[in-house]
Formats: sequence, structure tokens, C-alpha cells
Amino acid sequence: MVNMSRVVQQLRKELQRAENEVSRFRAALSALGSPTSNGHRRTMSADARRRISLAQKARWAKQNHRAEGASPKRIVSSAARRKMAAAQRARWAKVKGLKKAA
Repeated sequence: MVNMSRVVQQLRKELQRAENEVSRFRAALSALGSPTSNGHRRTMSADARRRISLAQKARWAKQNHRAEGASPKRIVSSAARRKMAAAQRARWAKVKGLKKAA
């Protein structure tokens, strides 16, 4: 019977420790807070979401347009393009020649 009372005493001590730990977790969670801490979620109407979406798309368009305007595309003639291609082929031939030699 003495052993049984010792086991019960140890179980009560373990239960108290677990309860203390749970209370520490609860305190940490309440200190951190959460978006739904008061049990109420903020809802947004479809119209409000649409207006926010359109405004963000307008900001992106404005930003992207400014980036394109800063550096206009250059047009390369077909003769220049052929010269660049020939030069690139020569560079690759040189690199491949070095690999074969090695």
C-alpha cells in the first residue's frame, strides 16, 4: 500500500508540472497575440478586394512602364546580327579547340 501511495504522489507531482507548463504556453501565446485573438476575423467585401487588386495592378503597371522607358530597345541590323553570330561561333570554336587539346 505504501508503494501505491508513492505512485499516486508522483502522478500528482507530474500533473502539477504539466499544468504549470501549459499555463506558461498560454501566457506566451497571449503575449505574442494572434490575428484572431479576440475571436473575430476581419472580412472584406468583394468590391473592396477588387479595388485593392486594381490599385496594385496600376502600381505594377506604372513601375514596369517606368523601367521600360529608362532603356529603350535597340534595333540591330541583320548585317550586324550576322557579324555577332560569326564572332560567337569563332569564340565557341576556340573554346572547343582548347577542350580537345587538353
